[in-house]
Amino acid sequence: MSRPTLKQLLDVAVDAVYLGGKRTLAYFNAGVAVETKSDNTPVTRADKEAEIVIRERIAQAFPDHSFLGEEGGTTEGDPDYKWIIDPIDGTKSFIHGVPLYGVMVGLEIQGVSQVGAIYFPPLGEMICAATGLGCFWNGRPANVSAVSSLRDATLLSSSITTCTRRSDAFARLDKQVGLTRTWGDSFGYFLVATGRAEIMLDPKISPWDCAPLLPILTEAGGHFSDWDGNATIWGPDAAGTNHNLHDVVMEILQTEVPTTN
Repeated sequence: MSRPTLKQLLDVAVDAVYLGGKRTLAYFNAGVAVETKSDNTPVTRADKEAEIVIRERIAQAFPDHSFLGEEGGTTEGDPDYKWIIDPIDGTKSFIHGVPLYGVMVGLEIQGVSQVGAIYFPPLGEMICAATGLGCFWNGRPANVSAVSSLRDATLLSSSITTCTRRSDAFARLDKQVGLTRTWGDSFGYFLVATGRAEIMLDPKISPWDCAPLLPILTEAGGHFSDWDGNATIWGPDAAGTNHNLHDVVMEILQTEVPTTN
């Protein structure tokens, strides 16, 4: 059997997140029951059912591929193709009726993140990318901003409290940027990829939280990395930036400020 093209893989990823996203809307602002997982994070029927829908759509096209899902765990298959799924990125937003949650799918091909799609169901917004094919926002090319000065930049994070507990880097960036907001989770990276913000930080992250972000931000002309500057979805932390500010952000994240006694 011939290997699928990146365009074929991307088309399936887009279709899968769209279908999964539509399933979440059946429960959005509908009083869905919330369970607490062993890691003390919330989960709902919407998360579980959306992941099933996504897996079924991908498996329909590529039955031999492997999967890693936040809710469904690992399904063994062809190790060259690993689909990584977060059926609702931003479950806390979802259960509070906030429409800034995303349905995410990323694909690693031979260990390299090359395909990604995110759908924001209540907003009707889609962003997707594949290596060498560009990044597209609702069918139009997406690009990071050209902002080159921190004083003109917008800094985002899912949680300021979590960031400041991790290090003083967030506080130092906060003092230098023009605007700081908590439009977080995948929505924050979406804003960076579409030129509406310049920096998004997460001090703690799992691979399903960021599986689509490396190809999306790279193809949009920006950067996605851990706080050490490694372009990976497997780091303990994550940063998304436009191209012009990547180096200065990395320098701040990696600079240790001596503590005073």
